[in-house]
Amino acid sequence: MNIFRLAFELFILYLLYKLVFDFIIPVANTTKKVKKQFGDMNAQMEEKMKQQRQQATQFNAKQKTPPPSSKQDDYIDYEEVK
Repeated sequence: MNIFRLAFELFILYLLYKLVFDFIIPVANTTKKVKKQFGDMNAQMEEKMKQQRQQATQFNAKQKTPPPSSKQDDYIDYEEVK
């Protein structure tokens, strides 16, 4: 009976070893890499959005027109269409 118990314990230790080194560690490494890649992509997107906002504000600053000088210019006569 003692040999069967020893064989059973060795088998359980082998299964634990396989679980840790063939499953848990690779999953942890992959998760770490994926998080790093998402962080890098997020940083790139934020940088692009910042550049686009800067370009938009520069474009809007160039496109601004001075406001009309008087209220008379805003009024358009209404003509009745027959």
